[in-house]
Amino acid sequence: MEPLRVPVPEGARLSVGVLDPDSGRSAVYGDGSYDAASVVKVGVLAALLLGAQDADRDLTAAERDRAARMIGRSDNASATALWDAIGGAPGLDAAHRRLGLTATVGGADGYWGLTRTTAQDQLILLRHVFAPSPVLAPASRAYLAGLMASVVPGQRWGVSVVGPGALKNGWFPRDATGRWVVHSVGRASGAGGDRLLAVLTEGTASHADGIALVESAARAAVGAFAGPA
Repeated sequence: MEPLRVPVPEGARLSVGVLDPDSGRSAVYGDGSYDAASVVKVGVLAALLLGAQDADRDLTAAERDRAARMIGRSDNASATALWDAIGGAPGLDAAHRRLGLTATVGGADGYWGLTRTTAQDQLILLRHVFAPSPVLAPASRAYLAGLMASVVPGQRWGVSVVGPGALKNGWFPRDATGRWVVHSVGRASGAGGDRLLAVLTEGTASHADGIALVESAARAAVGAFAGPA
C-alpha cells in the first residue's frame, strides 16, 4: 500500500481507515481517538438490535421510528431516547465489547456525541454491518445497512464521494474554539469493488472545510489501498 497523501490544514488532524469486506484486508492511516459526534449513532443502533436479539423480539414501532430518524436524518432527540434505552454509556460499551471494539468509550454524563472512538474501531463495527457477522443477526445487519443507505440527500457527503453506498456522518463545532469535528463512515462501491471507510477529522476552520478534508482523505485512502501491498 502506498502512503496517504492528503494535505491537512494547519491545526487539523485526520485518521482514515479502509477495508475490503471480501478479503478482510485493511489499512489505517493516522491514529488517535476522536469525539465520535453522530457516527456513534451506528453503534447505538447496533446495541439496540443486539438487545432485541437477546430478548428474541422485534424492535417496537417507536424504536423503529426513532432509529429511522436517528440514522436517516441524524435526529439528536431520537438518538438520546435510544441512548437511554440501551443503558447509556455502559450499555454502549457492553455492546461494543461483544462486537470487538477495544478503543471506543461511551460519552460520560449522557453526552453520547463525546464518545471517544478510532478509525480502526469504526472499521470493525462497519464490518459487522456490511459483512457476515458472528454477533449481529442477518436481519439486524440488513436493517441497519438499509437505514444507512437511506440518509437524506443533504447528508450524503463524505465517503460517498468514492461511490454509491451507505453511510453515517457526524459533525459539530467546538464551543471553545469554533473549530469543527467532521466524520464520515460507511460503505462505498467503486471500480475496485466495495470498500468500508472510516474518516475522522477535527480542527478544521469550518464545516465545509471538514467535508472537503473528509472527501479528499476518502479518495486518497482508496487510491493508496489499491497500490502494492
